[in-house]
Amino acid sequence: MPIFVYKGRNVKDNTRVSGRRTAPNKQALIAALRREQIFPTSVREKGREFQFPVLRGGKVKDKEVAIFARQLSVMINAGLPLVQALEAIGSHKENKVFKGVITQVRNEIEGGSTLTDAMRKHPRVFNELFTNMISAGEISGALDTILQRLSQFIEKIVKLKSALKSAAIYPSVVLSVAAGVIALILWKVVPVFRSLFEGLGVQLPLPTRVVIGASNFVSNYMLFIVAGFGLLAFGASSYYKTNNGRHVIDALILKLPILGEVFKKIATARFARTLSTLIVSGIAILEALEITARATGNIIIQEAILKIRKAIEQGKSIAEPMAEGRVFSPMVTQMVAIGEQTGELDSMLIKISDYYEEEVDVTVANLMTLLEPVMIVFLGLVIGGIVISMYLPLFTLIAKLSRGA
Repeated sequence: MPIFVYKGRNVKDNTRVSGRRTAPNKQALIAALRREQIFPTSVREKGREFQFPVLRGGKVKDKEVAIFARQLSVMINAGLPLVQALEAIGSHKENKVFKGVITQVRNEIEGGSTLTDAMRKHPRVFNELFTNMISAGEISGALDTILQRLSQFIEKIVKLKSALKSAAIYPSVVLSVAAGVIALILWKVVPVFRSLFEGLGVQLPLPTRVVIGASNFVSNYMLFIVAGFGLLAFGASSYYKTNNGRHVIDALILKLPILGEVFKKIATARFARTLSTLIVSGIAILEALEITARATGNIIIQEAILKIRKAIEQGKSIAEPMAEGRVFSPMVTQMVAIGEQTGELDSMLIKISDYYEEEVDVTVANLMTLLEPVMIVFLGLVIGGIVISMYLPLFTLIAKLSRGA
């Protein structure tokens, strides 16, 4: 029989115990220890099982967690024991960090822990929303259904995050590239023309003098400009980490032209999707609102949701404080009110999230379509203006020479 190394706690005198024993399998050893009033915290087979450490600095993507939840749901629904299901999933994971986490969760369960408690030891992988829903699934006996909902929820959130990145990153990248190209022209190309014009000794037109002045500034202060942008980015990042900074910047983000509306739609869809998923899974409304508030990512919306929670504690409905907060649109408030009146709040929230997710897709697609020609026109005007201003003195000189001839 295999030899197992175990660690545990003696229930009688609360002392730590450890040792080695032979047993047909882990479950048999755990049962034997519990009969002796020893609560096992770790049981592993000697010489065969390796405890994967959680590698620091690694990251588990949300998409990987969604796939894990879906796989675990299918295996549990098929009747496979939880420990075996985790072992099967973990053995095929390419991400070493995630593989280590799953292995540790499995070992905790073998030691007598619940799936919820085991996952709560890894908050960087399984957040509060995930573990609360797992807890509801374990209590209700519908863990496979809860895991299926979790996988669908995470996939929707990943899609929203992708839309958010597209809305924010695309124009930022294009503008950065444009600024780099313009800076390169002012730094390297314009000085060549400047030397030529100095040799000609002609009076330069105003546009040419402006461009040459900008070129002189960029050439003389390039290092200071780069350092200034770096300090500005660092300062903005540091300021955002403060409470006042988060309020100011998050409020500005929601007030941005065009992009602000996109961010509001994304936040509304995420709020409705998160809250509906928690309510359907059996989480109490007050706890669900608190978890949802922390998952928004915007402190202005977070505080609005917490005000809703506080109002519910005082006996009010959800729709009333939503209307007072002016963060959510009147349509959302009306649909929530109807959902409360009919007793189908979860269904109404799902409809809200579906609607706004489609709105986000359409808005982002239209934004990308609009941005491309705008950026091309902008670059054409700026770079074309620089080129024309550089050739204006040559045109003037040629005209003088023609008249002299």
